[in-house]
Amino acid sequence: MSQPFYVAPEQVMKDRADYARKGIARGRGLASIRFDEGIVIVAENKSETLRKVSELYDRIAFAGVGRYNEFDQLRVAGIRAADLKGFQYSRDDVDARTLANQYAQILGNIFTHEMKPMEVEILVAEIGTDPSGDQMFHIVYDGTVFDRRDTAALGGESDAVGERLKAGFTEGMDMASAVKLGVSALAGTDRQLASTDLEIATLTRGTNRRCFGRLTDAAVAAILA
Repeated sequence: MSQPFYVAPEQVMKDRADYARKGIARGRGLASIRFDEGIVIVAENKSETLRKVSELYDRIAFAGVGRYNEFDQLRVAGIRAADLKGFQYSRDDVDARTLANQYAQILGNIFTHEMKPMEVEILVAEIGTDPSGDQMFHIVYDGTVFDRRDTAALGGESDAVGERLKAGFTEGMDMASAVKLGVSALAGTDRQLASTDLEIATLTRGTNRRCFGRLTDAAVAAILA
């Protein structure tokens, strides 16, 4: 009887991580910035129908980069989990930390046990009643969770985008300044992004229960002008 072909566990995990990173790097990036009244998420997305950023719950947003069909499955799962918890207990019991941990478990189990890992990175963002309660959680393909305070960068060239975000961030900046920072960080020095190349959404503190909103192309163009 022939012996099965042996591959070291470290090599298997390395190959899976390399595979996921290559898939994610082929997509366009995404940046999230905290401003004085909430959080703005800027994604490079030329599609008018396929969304990278969406609402998860009243004060919580979801964003994903990488393979669209995979992070959209995670988006739907998050909405169902949030709705179920809010219905069974209270809407105030639904929080970004719990959802981020659930996403981390899903991605970690798939990365460890399945042949192909998910080629995605996702962001779960929540705004509090005041700036000290704002939260951003960056979850990567293997289930690792990063707690981001002021800025977050996902997708291709995330290290360079993240450095540009940190360099340009200032405490208490307004929404227009945050949008400009996100766009410039994604574009870098050798490109220029138009409003039609972008998908921008915000979580804004206010009196309404639902805090999620999208900026139109006209509104983005006016800010960038």
